[in-house]
Amino acid sequence: MDILLVDGYNIIGAWPELRTLKERDLPAARDRLVERMAEFQAYSGFHVIVVFDAHFVQGTEKRYKNHKVDVIFTKENETADERIEKMAISLNNRKTQIHVATSDFTEQWAIFGQGALRISARELLHEMSLIEKGIEKKVKKIQEKKPVSKIPISNEVAEIFEKWRRGKK
Repeated sequence: MDILLVDGYNIIGAWPELRTLKERDLPAARDRLVERMAEFQAYSGFHVIVVFDAHFVQGTEKRYKNHKVDVIFTKENETADERIEKMAISLNNRKTQIHVATSDFTEQWAIFGQGALRISARELLHEMSLIEKGIEKKVKKIQEKKPVSKIPISNEVAEIFEKWRRGKK
């Protein structure tokens, strides 16, 4: 099993789209990162855990799932780096390969010592663009295989039937 631990604010600060969004709306940038990591998880099969520092969200530690991605806000006075290092130790075993997404040089050396592999923010962004292209190809292939109706119907009627099929009004 492969697990990807993501240093949330490090990635947000490194990806141009998320950095720009963060300046206007930090919660939206966090949500967008989690959405992108959900795509990564679905496509790659990795289990993804995104860790955010508590200094932007006060209080006790918070854990929840969003789009099947585990999201953790560290407890006060604990950095994401510290939590990721602890998790790299506790989750590491013969059947599990830990990957850590961060561009923090100190963190990279610390996780190497735990037997984890690192992915820089730039490498993860590149990987995401490849995944998005792969998803587009799969969607296009599925659309091309769409069954042809034996009864000729207009596009409007086909859209209505499709909405009914999906349970929408």
